[in-house]
Amino acid sequence: METIQVVLDKKLLQAADRAARRSKVNRSALVREALREHLRKLEIRAMEEREREAYARMPQSTEEADLWESVAVWPPE
Repeated sequence: METIQVVLDKKLLQAADRAARRSKVNRSALVREALREHLRKLEIRAMEEREREAYARMPQSTEEADLWESVAVWPPE
């Protein structure tokens, strides 16, 4: 692992310390997990944006939509 320096305002640092205590982890572990989660969300957003762009370039046809709708029906009650 590498050691870095991060500057936080006092209120954010206090909130992070409280969250770390509640989670029973140290501050570094809390920050690592928060950063991992943030990066995961950014990647999901990027994938969603690429998907939107692909559908904008090549929209779904009515026939394709009808096919998916025919197999996505709820089972009879």
